[in-house]
Amino acid sequence: MTARRPATYWDYIRVEELLALQGGLDGDERALTDDEVRFIVIHQIDELWMKVAIRELATARDLFRRQHVPETALSSACAGLERIALIFDLMAGHFRLMETMRTRSYLEFRDKLSPASGFQSAQMREIEILLGLEPEQRIPFGHEDSYLQALREYDGSESPALRRVLRRIEDRPSLKDAVYAWLARAPIDGSSPGQPGDDEAVTAFVDAFLTRQRAGQEQRMQLVLQDQARTPADVARLQQRYAKELDEARAHLHAEDVQSADDRRRVRRLRTAILYIESHRELPLLSWPGEILDALIHAEQSMIVFRQRHARMVERVIGRRVGTGGSDGVDYLDRTALDYRVFREIWAARTMLLRSDLAPAVHNAGYYGLRAD
Repeated sequence: MTARRPATYWDYIRVEELLALQGGLDGDERALTDDEVRFIVIHQIDELWMKVAIRELATARDLFRRQHVPETALSSACAGLERIALIFDLMAGHFRLMETMRTRSYLEFRDKLSPASGFQSAQMREIEILLGLEPEQRIPFGHEDSYLQALREYDGSESPALRRVLRRIEDRPSLKDAVYAWLARAPIDGSSPGQPGDDEAVTAFVDAFLTRQRAGQEQRMQLVLQDQARTPADVARLQQRYAKELDEARAHLHAEDVQSADDRRRVRRLRTAILYIESHRELPLLSWPGEILDALIHAEQSMIVFRQRHARMVERVIGRRVGTGGSDGVDYLDRTALDYRVFREIWAARTMLLRSDLAPAVHNAGYYGLRAD
């Protein structure tokens, strides 16, 4: 066997090959301005960070897709989700460098990009798919029949980007589906899905929660009415607002927005389980699941902030003109930041969560690792 020669930093990192990739369309870096080289480098770095994020997402998804998720693995899953958040924070920070470029400097090479667009980043599409963004949530980039059309070559043939995304579409389940299936199995007052009386346990917690929510809202409303209500119209407006909040919470927890009875039962249990974990995360068995909920929200929040930061950078550098690929430019970016939410069920629980003294009492507390009094 031939002995491997000692490694060097530049061989391991492939430095020379890496530094030769900033030549643009013609492959000649000497013909580019400093602004264009910086533009290329920043986007290449983003793609490398997205590669890391995809690996973290796939690892987390593969954990939660298991029928039994070891509690000992949840801390590493949290760490991976927090790394995803940090990656998007770092990518958002790159926009500060982009904003050092003046508008006319960018316009000098912008037309080279047409009709290319950041929309064609296959890895960003992979991240969205792996997270669990549904096809019907997607906002049309231009006039394409599908976002996949924008990933084809100019002549309509398949591109490496398209093949990459098509493979990811087949790579099921998404992180959202895997995590939601895991969350839906969470014990509610010691009862798990499939056990006799589980539906009744879910109903009992929901009813108790809604009762406590109404009591807490009555307390808040009295304080607000004292401070804010100046006229009978003010009183009516505030009472209507609080009544709507209660109605929305009841409809959400009973999954009244879901048509199929079987799907309604499944979604109802998922939403109740999320709220149960959030309400009692101080219990040993629910502590790490609570951390997972936080980490998922943090990761998605970082992506949302990245999209918002992207939009503001674009508006600052080139205003609200049409995008290089024919999109609405800033308007399109703003809409993705607003609408591309994946973990909506977890976000919704934050609206309903109660103070600890108002949360329904835990039944069968010993199940969650507490000593009996």
